[in-house]
Amino acid sequence: MASGDTQPTEPLPEGMIMGEPPVRRRRRVWPWIVALAVVLVLAVAAAIAGEWIAREAVTRTVRAQVAEALDVPADQAIEVGVAGLVLPQLISGTLDELTISGDDLPLGPLSGDVVVVAEDVPVRGDDPAGAIDAELVLDGAQVAGLLSGLEGFPDAEVTLDEPNVRLDTVFDVFGLEIPVAVSLTPSAEQGAIVLAPAGIEVAGAELTADQVRNQFGLIASAVLQDWTICVAEYLPAGVALEEIAVVGDRIVADAAVDGAIISDATLQEPGTCS
Repeated sequence: MASGDTQPTEPLPEGMIMGEPPVRRRRRVWPWIVALAVVLVLAVAAAIAGEWIAREAVTRTVRAQVAEALDVPADQAIEVGVAGLVLPQLISGTLDELTISGDDLPLGPLSGDVVVVAEDVPVRGDDPAGAIDAELVLDGAQVAGLLSGLEGFPDAEVTLDEPNVRLDTVFDVFGLEIPVAVSLTPSAEQGAIVLAPAGIEVAGAELTADQVRNQFGLIASAVLQDWTICVAEYLPAGVALEEIAVVGDRIVADAAVDGAIISDATLQEPGTCS
């Protein structure tokens, strides 16, 4: 018998079958996927937290600056909105679009709803902002309050009836009260709201201004004139009224704002009506 026939036989490794190659165990990859997912979740959470902090800081700072500029209480309701993600814009140094709004904001004796939309607002330095548009909305009561403060303004009921402001009053002729309604068309002129007579009704009959003057003389002069409300003195000098119209039961005034107002103190001072 040959020597090779007498050597003991070794058992096959577990899992190996005679005539087949050994089976390789597969590595488990799911723990790595879970770890990667956890890292991604933490990164997203950190980014969200950073974005929230940045947005809160911007809105709080802008709100405080607006309240100080308008000399209104710190708790005055002023909404500030920043379009898009804030962090990338802060890094770039420019806010793409900033919206500031408030209802019944007091501006001296004037109060109204204000919306300001500013584009390309720098967050550092003295560079001017891009386009800035502002809208001031007044209701009938606010307009009536402004008109009542004008010298010589008659005792009249003021209503807004698109496209005009309507005055309802009476002419007292020898103790007889004659109802008069005057339609006034608003326009913007050199920082003021100007209300000019556009139509007159006397006792329900439409008359021309000349006919009213001929019939009532000096009594008619109390209503047949332009009424000028200086708005600029209640707004920063960098704000210029451009267009005014009665829309529904509101007066809507559109204004353009000088982009340098964010850094130029002279533009932040009250304006004047020239």
